[in-house]
Amino acid sequence: MKDFFLTDEDRRFRGEVRDVLQRELAPRAEAIEDGQDWEAVKTVVRALGDAGYLRLMFRDLYRGPLRSPGLTHATILSEEAAYLNYAFETTIGTALSCAYPLHKHATPSARDRYLGGILDGTAIGAIGVTEPNVGSDSAGMETQIRLDEATNEWVIDGLKRYISNASVADVYIVYGITDPDVPAQKGMSAVVVVDGAAGMSFPRTYHFMGRRGCVVGEVAFEGVRVPADHLLGERNKGFRIMLEMFNFERIILGGSGLGVSRSAFDIAKAHARTRVTFDQNLGAKQLIWDMIAEMSWRIDAAELLTYRAAKMYDGGIGGKELMREAAQAKLVATETANFCADRTVQILGGDGITKEYGRAEQIYRDARALPIVGGTSEMAKYLIAARELPGLKPNL
Repeated sequence: MKDFFLTDEDRRFRGEVRDVLQRELAPRAEAIEDGQDWEAVKTVVRALGDAGYLRLMFRDLYRGPLRSPGLTHATILSEEAAYLNYAFETTIGTALSCAYPLHKHATPSARDRYLGGILDGTAIGAIGVTEPNVGSDSAGMETQIRLDEATNEWVIDGLKRYISNASVADVYIVYGITDPDVPAQKGMSAVVVVDGAAGMSFPRTYHFMGRRGCVVGEVAFEGVRVPADHLLGERNKGFRIMLEMFNFERIILGGSGLGVSRSAFDIAKAHARTRVTFDQNLGAKQLIWDMIAEMSWRIDAAELLTYRAAKMYDGGIGGKELMREAAQAKLVATETANFCADRTVQILGGDGITKEYGRAEQIYRDARALPIVGGTSEMAKYLIAARELPGLKPNL
């Protein structure tokens, strides 16, 4: 790992984070995977909160030794957590995606009430975007949010699905349409909803082939009411907030993909060195040599793109100026995770598809979600091409 974009301070931080995760997450990773132990997840989240790692994105609230904490360090945290257990990393990645707009766009009263718990690790956050008829095309959102002027409350009706931390989160940021008479991009808003709100329910929890231990499900809103000051930013300006959040999320997912890639790669290299077949180490075979080489260059490419995007963000570049770079980081890192997971299973042969012989099969199952969550690989390519071919509208 070359980490060309990282400073010595960044590298020291990586070592510190790795030590904490080895102490707190590694001993609980099996319980999270095999027992889907939510209490184990919460214990590690609290430990990260106590260490100050959930405040890395917020320089005004950070109290640690880093001189300029930021997305670079949150991405390092994501990478190191995903190396050990991607399901756990999904939980903290989602919580940070909830904390980000809370910190930047919430009213002072809502921020004071809900942000601190997420950053301390005593509360869990969630984001409500995806719906039964809305995936990548978030502009087709159907959830309705209207203002009841008589009570000065926002009223929410709709159904969200594939929501990470659904039913176990304490704070939800929900996107919906506040002006149905204009295009969704001009009539979308975001509001804060607290667990236990009347009219909020969780109709279904999903069971995935991978990411065991990460709770994902549906959240239904039937006349859910929240105070007027729970609006994020301005009315009908939620689409811009969502786009900002997507840049953040995609770079974090770049870190997730890197962690999963490195975990698979280390397993593949160890097996190639020690497995003997036809009186030779397996790694000496030309076809295995080729697989190892391709995993290596793919990981380096993913790392360069991911930390370039993170450093750009920390340097003050955002919005549309960062969209291409964030999409490239997410695309390459998550596709690399799938490639490395697949090749690792192939190198291990039968040992790669059985739980009795290590984590290769778990990583293979976990990795498949990465090119889908947070915007598909196809959407990432669309965002990249849109920058390269300005003025052209593709036929999706």
